[in-house]
Amino acid sequence: MNAFTKLFSVTALSAVAGLAQARDLGVDETQKLVAAGTVQSVEKLNAAAIFKHPGATIEETDLEQENGQYIYEVDLRDAQGLQWDLELDATNGKVLKDHQDT
Repeated sequence: MNAFTKLFSVTALSAVAGLAQARDLGVDETQKLVAAGTVQSVEKLNAAAIFKHPGATIEETDLEQENGQYIYEVDLRDAQGLQWDLELDATNGKVLKDHQDT
């Protein structure tokens, strides 16, 4: 196996391993995490997302556990019709990613 093939194989395996780290959490598990105080309520997290884009409407939400961190993903549509993807730290509501969906 040449060096390029080895590098490609390691890179591909690393990418697959990284994808395997994220998992979607269901409603029951989310409710347990909220009740335990591990993550903020969906209402608080939605309010944090709307604060970033006043007047926007929430189209979809998802709670994931990624590399041991709880991430709340929110898809918004603002008053101008633009779609935004936000990622919030579900434990404190801090915005981790905020970009316009293309």
